[in-house]
Amino acid sequence: MPEITPVSTTVDSELAEGVMPCPDLDLADVDDARRAVDALFAAAGPADPTGVTVEEWLVPGAPGGPEVPVRVHTPDACPDGNRAGRPVVLEIHGGGFVLGSAAHSEAFAADVARATGSVVISVDYRLAPEHPCPAAVDDCCAVLEWIVSGAACLDIDPDRVVVLGDAAGAGLAAIVALRARDEGGPSIALQALLEPQLDDRLESASMRGDVATPGRAARQAALSWHHYLGGQEPTGLSVPARRSDLTGLPPTYLTVDELDPLRDEGLAYARRLLQAGVPVEMHCHPGEFSGFPRVRPAGATRSLCDAIVRATARTPVLDPD
Repeated sequence: MPEITPVSTTVDSELAEGVMPCPDLDLADVDDARRAVDALFAAAGPADPTGVTVEEWLVPGAPGGPEVPVRVHTPDACPDGNRAGRPVVLEIHGGGFVLGSAAHSEAFAADVARATGSVVISVDYRLAPEHPCPAAVDDCCAVLEWIVSGAACLDIDPDRVVVLGDAAGAGLAAIVALRARDEGGPSIALQALLEPQLDDRLESASMRGDVATPGRAARQAALSWHHYLGGQEPTGLSVPARRSDLTGLPPTYLTVDELDPLRDEGLAYARRLLQAGVPVEMHCHPGEFSGFPRVRPAGATRSLCDAIVRATARTPVLDPD
């Protein structure tokens, strides 16, 4: 792990006022970190269920693998006026590959469902270190295949699928998109990568400089990748930033936060996607940080939902400008 040189940072005041106290999560003790996160979400209380029906399903896993639990969020309203054939968002939670659950994404998933009219399906993928790669990716890809094959049952449109991930979940989403491209898998209308964790080498300036993100220390990133890889040699099949060919990937919505050690690897991935001819909408949020649990200002969620609506529109959405 490179030497850390702290830098001075200024946190956005609105974000600082709204953030819940985040425990000092040490991924050297995964069980303790999980208990701390569970307690934090329990203290926060249940998500607002207004306008969304939530169901828990078990769906077929990868060949030879276990079934995968998912939470299906179906909005009551349908903005495009057609309940059959809604867009669908495959949502992959964050947590450094070792923490979190689909239930922890409940408020965020419900917000996205309400704002976009999409069915949002959150994946409870298997966590490291008990299940190192490719277990999590296999689970997410299996759910993507189930979504497309079960389109009629779900009243969704298999041609309007978005893959959405947050932090480590965004890293998994990127691998899902790569695998779908490589294996002739389902078409993806948009990959939305929010503050993505993409590179195990930890060599970026923001990672080396430790931008003092609340709730995440740069040193934890090494433990996160260690648990995820499980002693395996990192390759482009497990680490998105190690993939040399990014051509043919779906249009991308990618965000980074100024005060996040992951910032520069997200910027580098966005640049490489553009160089490969992939359309990219990139946002850098000044004065903001990425942490666990997710703290996201309303404006950031609105921008994401607007991108999902544009990508999944039945007819092109014209920019009023």
